[in-house]
Amino acid sequence: MSDLGLRALLWLAGRLPLKQRLALVSFIVRRVLAPALRWPARIEANLDYVRPDMPPSERTALIDASLDNLARVFIENYDVPALHRRGAACPLTGPGLDAVEQARAEGRPVLFVTGHYGNPEAARAAMQMRGWSVGGLYRPMANPYFNAHYKENFHAVSGDVFEQGRRGTLGLLKHMRGGGMAVLLFDVYDSAGVPIPFLGQPAPTLTSAADIALRSNALMVPFFGIRHSDGITMTNVLETPIQHGDPTQMMEEATRRLEARIAEDPGQWMWVHRRWKPKRQARLQRKRAAAKMGP
Repeated sequence: MSDLGLRALLWLAGRLPLKQRLALVSFIVRRVLAPALRWPARIEANLDYVRPDMPPSERTALIDASLDNLARVFIENYDVPALHRRGAACPLTGPGLDAVEQARAEGRPVLFVTGHYGNPEAARAAMQMRGWSVGGLYRPMANPYFNAHYKENFHAVSGDVFEQGRRGTLGLLKHMRGGGMAVLLFDVYDSAGVPIPFLGQPAPTLTSAADIALRSNALMVPFFGIRHSDGITMTNVLETPIQHGDPTQMMEEATRRLEARIAEDPGQWMWVHRRWKPKRQARLQRKRAAAKMGP
């Protein structure tokens, strides 16, 4: 039933021109879906943890902006032809562009890394329109009916996609070693991750992206699909590549790049993610301390 409701929304929104489509879905998400799912409360909890002194008016505006961007990303990514047209109109820029072109000329793989900021798929669509086939890992949705068309849509944007997990990671690594290009979003909580400071608080962060870049000798390039104030047009930026070295230090640098973008426009980051989970972290630390002490 949940999937049928989402499909109905996709069908209705798809009948509208782009501007009206984005506005409608944004309204539904911000005023109906998000309150029902208690997303504002989740964002509030994140802000209490990392920005407790933020004035209430700024907090309210940030919550609304973040939910607006989330809604627009969702519906944008379900119109792949339009995403490709917009990718052609908003091409790739930034200091990393020449380095990527050189890597392609040399047959060297490229791993693009980013966070849940702006619309990463808009930048991936711009890469596709430049003639690059860019695969990636995706996290499967809990609803299997929704996940079926979610995966298909993700694949339609550009390149092969692999389901997150050991098998998918091996598939992506094989793809990279063949000189391929791929995208990874690294700002997702994982209890097995290394605690890297993010917005002032430790956030468990997997070093998978750095590990894959090192094992495949891939150029590791941070990128961002940045939404303009009109809510429609985008700027797709490739930043200076991250130098190879210690995997944790590489991920610390990737995190700093994301933090800089959030400082510029915090409403474009998807604050609804449970990025820190401080209570769970505290429980894990107590368990690890107890295990070290022994019986």
